[in-house]
Amino acid sequence: MSSAQHTPTELVSASLAVALTVAGCVADQPPAAPVVPSTAPSSAGRTHNDASAARSVGPLEFAREMADRVTVNVHVPYAGEIAGTDMLIPFDQIAGRTADLPAERSTPLAIYCRSDRMSRIATQTLFDLGYHDIIELHGGMAAWEQSGRALVSR
Repeated sequence: MSSAQHTPTELVSASLAVALTVAGCVADQPPAAPVVPSTAPSSAGRTHNDASAARSVGPLEFAREMADRVTVNVHVPYAGEIAGTDMLIPFDQIAGRTADLPAERSTPLAIYCRSDRMSRIATQTLFDLGYHDIIELHGGMAAWEQSGRALVSR
């Protein structure tokens, strides 16, 4: 019986090959969490079925944009809200409460909930109803609070 002898260079080369292979398998992948199904190329984090659509944004951008949008808290049960919220509509009642929504489908909307699970569902429903200028607070009220912003209660 003979045992294989390897030079230090061969061992380093083999170790490097294994390390590169493993690194390639676990490389960071960009988060792919579109709010609405994408059927066209996107830019600046926007996913869309047409020229405009929902975007998932962080607390800073949400705070900047909500003044120019109808802001809707879709979380149930009620767990507080962001100051300046225009309406409360539970995520699972959006389709049945279209009379409470802006009649003009081009109205810009800002949607949020506690974590962003319910707001993603609500955003998809709103998109299906014809609202296409929507931002959704990524991470919801939890992310809002983590960014140092306060919630208010009615």
